[in-house]
Amino acid sequence: MTAARNARRLTLALLALMAAQTVVFALDSAFPPNLTRARSASPVVLDRHGAWLRALPVEDGRWRLRADLARTDPRFIERVIAMEDARFWIHPGVDPAALARAVGSAIATGRATSGASTLTMQTARLLEPRPRTLGSKAIEVLRALQLEARFSKREILALYLTLAPYGGNLEGVRAASLSYFGHEPESLTDAEQALLIALPQAPEARRPDRRAAAARTARRQVLARLVRTNHLDAATAQEAAAEPLPGRAAFPARAWHAAGQLAQAAPSATPTVVSTLDAPLQARLEALSIGAAKAEGGGTTAAILVVEIEGRAVRGAVGSSGLQGQGGWIDMTRVRRSPGSTLKPFIYAFAFEDGVAAPDTQIDDAPTRFADYQPENFDRVFHGKVTAREALAQSLNVPAVATLAHVGPEAFEARLTAAGVILARPRAETRAPGLALALGGVGVTLRDLSVLYAALGDGGVAKPLAWTEGEAAQRRHGAGHRLVRPEAAAQVMDILRETPPPAGASPAALLRDRPVMAFKTGTSYGFRDALAAGVVGGYVIVVWTGRPDGGARGGVTGRDAALPLLFDVADLLSTSSAAPRPIAPRSAPPALRQLVPDDRGPQLIFPPDGSTVQVEGFGPAARGLSLAAGGDALAWYVDGAPLSPEPVSGRVIWRPGSPGFYKVMVVDAEGRKAQARVRVTAG
Repeated sequence: MTAARNARRLTLALLALMAAQTVVFALDSAFPPNLTRARSASPVVLDRHGAWLRALPVEDGRWRLRADLARTDPRFIERVIAMEDARFWIHPGVDPAALARAVGSAIATGRATSGASTLTMQTARLLEPRPRTLGSKAIEVLRALQLEARFSKREILALYLTLAPYGGNLEGVRAASLSYFGHEPESLTDAEQALLIALPQAPEARRPDRRAAAARTARRQVLARLVRTNHLDAATAQEAAAEPLPGRAAFPARAWHAAGQLAQAAPSATPTVVSTLDAPLQARLEALSIGAAKAEGGGTTAAILVVEIEGRAVRGAVGSSGLQGQGGWIDMTRVRRSPGSTLKPFIYAFAFEDGVAAPDTQIDDAPTRFADYQPENFDRVFHGKVTAREALAQSLNVPAVATLAHVGPEAFEARLTAAGVILARPRAETRAPGLALALGGVGVTLRDLSVLYAALGDGGVAKPLAWTEGEAAQRRHGAGHRLVRPEAAAQVMDILRETPPPAGASPAALLRDRPVMAFKTGTSYGFRDALAAGVVGGYVIVVWTGRPDGGARGGVTGRDAALPLLFDVADLLSTSSAAPRPIAPRSAPPALRQLVPDDRGPQLIFPPDGSTVQVEGFGPAARGLSLAAGGDALAWYVDGAPLSPEPVSGRVIWRPGSPGFYKVMVVDAEGRKAQARVRVTAG
């Protein structure tokens, strides 16, 4: 009977224990600790070598940087535990000895004379702040036990060092160390450690930037305790106490736009992003951008991208010339603006690949009308017969448009789209791409231009830009997209290397150990955008200057404004030397010696069909209108009546007899014709 009774009692005890455990687990699941603040930390963007670029605050503008014990001074960690919770590594979240001592002291004196909060209990209070009451203390005890059941000791310690307040909107030892001392807490002086230990107990009352006397006293008290606990000798403590107090500095903010975008995209679980950016280079690029904007004035800003071709790693990204300037908050590397002539190299690259032309194919640079589109050269001067090489090096417009007509604007746009480069066209939903693509009649970002020029420098293979070191590693081993064959890319690069440098810059081939840069400039309509893109020594550089609001600027070209900045950026890069490519005999294959226009007959340039033109007078004595058309052996007719060329100039001048509507026709030797219906009014 006794044995059976004991067995029953044991069974009941085990059942009661299981029931108690079930209740505890149920309560723990029903009322878990609130870990919202533990999951929320300021995302931090570092450069490729670990240097701070920029961080973003969390709720209420607080800087809460997640602590990393591996990158925190081990002496500081040891001293924090010694001062705050000597038995931290062995207790279950609550220190029974400290709790008994605190209760006994309170009973004996009638007031609280010593604390019993462990680091785990303090962490629980930081996660769920409450008024300092006995009820709150009881909740902290329960929460501490829950935290110990969920996390390791090192995780709890890291959580405490992430949430601990250090004055103002600073939370965590990293934020405090960076703001007060200007460096990460990897290595801290004795004075710095003592201040960081003292601050969380009274962060506002002891702020060194506002309460210097209180901060100095608290630091001295911590140093004295470190001496009493044999963590510091008296002489060293005396020296540390004499050190001046720090102020508070703003956090670094390099690469404001790019680093901010990376920070916003950072996952909450791993808020530290190691970018591809290079902090020292970034600082010099930002200074160049500010200088370029000041030199131009008039609300101008400048944007710069530097991309290492291997891995497509973005080493420098300047979105504007400072936040204080007009539109400084806008990242101009992401804004679609007219590329001017910077797309011309790709027109010729596709033509070379398609067998439409070769570098020394002759093209007519003469007044030409392509349906309703009539391009002019920038200087409004035509050069007659030129080679494709000369046309690209001199950035002539008519040959580029003629070449694009053979490549096909639809095919041109499709090939760029397949490489991930999107061209923004006006009324793209209702109109097919036109020949204006050749001269910048589309919108494209500097980032997309970098993708294209990096493809030229990488044998014609296009890859997306890499903004993190992880992405760069993927790009190095990824196949990419074949934009153009290597031979065509090399031919275009050779031509771009022959482009004359800006005024005052010596040709790279004449300077020892300086690589030859292949580059192209661009100027948009109304001089709104000045661009220059270059490939040099394994890098791609793209620069832009202009007004963020798209305002016109008088006569500021890509060659004048952007090209000098491009060369200044190239001078900052550590690039290997490169000798110029050997000069080969220049001759196009017989079938490609001349780019033959499409067999469309004469092309009426002026007056265009459906136009209204004004004249100063009527009749034979009037000044008249000079007619223009493309083609050979042309004859002109107005309402069926022939017009004869002027005997001296050879031009065909039409002098209408009166206002009204007329039919103007031009006919070539083969009988092909073009005509326009024109209205003439008095000027």
